[in-house]
Amino acid sequence: MKLWSIEGNTQRLDGGSMFGNAPRALWSRWMEPDAINRIPLATRALLATPLNGRTVLFEAGIGAFFEPGLRERYAVGGEGHVLLESLREAGFGHEDIDVVVLSHLHFDHAGGLLSAWEEGRAPGLLFPNATFVIGREQWRRAQDPHPRDRASYIPELTGLLEASGRLELVDGDRTPALGDAVRFHWSHGHTPGMMLSEVLGPERREDGHHGGVVFCADLVPGLPWVHVPITMGYDRCAETLIDEKQAFLDDKFARGVHLFFTHDPACALAQVGRDARGRYEGVHQVQRMQARDLGA
Repeated sequence: MKLWSIEGNTQRLDGGSMFGNAPRALWSRWMEPDAINRIPLATRALLATPLNGRTVLFEAGIGAFFEPGLRERYAVGGEGHVLLESLREAGFGHEDIDVVVLSHLHFDHAGGLLSAWEEGRAPGLLFPNATFVIGREQWRRAQDPHPRDRASYIPELTGLLEASGRLELVDGDRTPALGDAVRFHWSHGHTPGMMLSEVLGPERREDGHHGGVVFCADLVPGLPWVHVPITMGYDRCAETLIDEKQAFLDDKFARGVHLFFTHDPACALAQVGRDARGRYEGVHQVQRMQARDLGA
């Protein structure tokens, strides 16, 4: 099996919101803000093939569906629909994707499912041959969002996904489209029913590690958030998220599972390590993956 990191359109969000109760004096060491306090963020997808005999894309980034005013508000970067161009550079078209797995349906994770904005034309659903895999609890949230995160959802997206007839809702740790090749972990601190996909590696390597890769979504958006107390102001319950992250990182550290980051601007993949004080950190960092062997 080969893995690619697939870059999508970038965005900028308020640094204070992205780092919760961490002071600017601390978080600005990790990411430099612009003149209005926004930090650069990737919206990166993971491509795996063959996985259970299929070509699978984990998430779709923010895409280019925003009308110009919202595109400016979120400082969406890149010309056109960057995810599609990145897929082409890797040798794939969106028509080649058999399964799209979505951790949750916030616009910066699912907007890339839609065609680019055109004046006077509603966006259409891309990936015409893909099964769309989503957690059932998150699906319910997207259909009836709470006022806290209603603005994070794309109102027309659930209708388009349902109308496709290719929606697969998940309750447990496996799903038919992916068989035993992917195991799901669940997190509720950021949004209800966020699904974290682990592409399972070899059962046991000589070094005692499994070598799989887990898509961390917004539980661990990037390297700075590997430090357990760091959360986002966008999280619905910081204490819940911290408890979930502690258990998540304990498990991945013990099993040698790599972390895949969707929002880190400079790092796609890292292993979990500990610093001199015993705190978790990202080590053996990889900026980009191009046809990387699983377990490498």
